[in-house]
Amino acid sequence: MSGLTQSLLFPDWPAPASVRACVTTRQGGISLPPYETFNLGDHVGDDPAAVAENRRRLSDEFAIQPAWLKQVHGLVVADANPAVVAEADASWTDQPGIACTVMTADCLPALFCDRAGTRVAAAHAGWRGLAGGVLEATLDRLALPPEEVLVWLGPAIGPQAFEVGLEVRDAFTAVHPEAARAFVDGARPGKLMADIYELARIRLAARGVTAVHGGGLCTVSDERFFSYRRTPQGGRFASLVWLEPR
Repeated sequence: MSGLTQSLLFPDWPAPASVRACVTTRQGGISLPPYETFNLGDHVGDDPAAVAENRRRLSDEFAIQPAWLKQVHGLVVADANPAVVAEADASWTDQPGIACTVMTADCLPALFCDRAGTRVAAAHAGWRGLAGGVLEATLDRLALPPEEVLVWLGPAIGPQAFEVGLEVRDAFTAVHPEAARAFVDGARPGKLMADIYELARIRLAARGVTAVHGGGLCTVSDERFFSYRRTPQGGRFASLVWLEPR
C-alpha cells in the first residue's frame, strides 16, 4: 500500500466490485502552508505546480482520469470528461477509468452508483445546491430506477458546526416540510444548527432513493480534511467515484 493510499478514506458502502471510490485528505502531497499538503483546488491561491503534482499523484495512484469541475453552487450535471473542465456541480459517466470528481471543504460530496455497477456520479452540494435540487438533477442524469441507486455521503460540515439563518430552514421546508427535523435552535438568536446529512437523506428519500450510506464525518472538527469554516485560507479535498476498466 502506497503512502498516498494510506492517507485516503474509502467509502463503506455495498457498491459492486466494478465501482471504486475514495476521498482524499490533507496528507500525501507537496503543497506548502496554509495548503499543506494535498490540496487539489486550483482556485484557492496555491502554487499551480504543486496542485498539478498533487493531481498527478492521485491520477497515477489508481490509473484513472479525474474529470475536474469548475463548481459554482449550481444544478448543472455534466458528462464527466477529463479533457474539459465543465462549469457544473456534478458529473456522471458510464465509461470505465474516468473518475467523477468533486472538491469540497465543508460542502457535502455525494457519490452515486447503480447496483449493477454500470454508472457512477458525483455531486457537490452546499446548502444552496442541496435546496435547489442538485442531488435530484444528478439522479435525473443517471436515469435509473430509484431502487437501483446507491448513494454515499462524504465528509461535510457536521450538525454541531453548521450554523445557519432561518432562511435556510425556510428554503428546505417550503419543499419538504419534514426537513424541519434537520434543524435545531442555535446558541445565537435567529440562528439554527443544520444537519446537512439529514437534509440530503430527506431529499433523496423523496425521490425513492433510500440506500444512502455514509454521513457522520465533520470537516470542521476532523482535521484530516480541509475546512473553509475552520481555516478560510486553505485547500480543497476531493471525492471520486469511477468504474474499474473492464
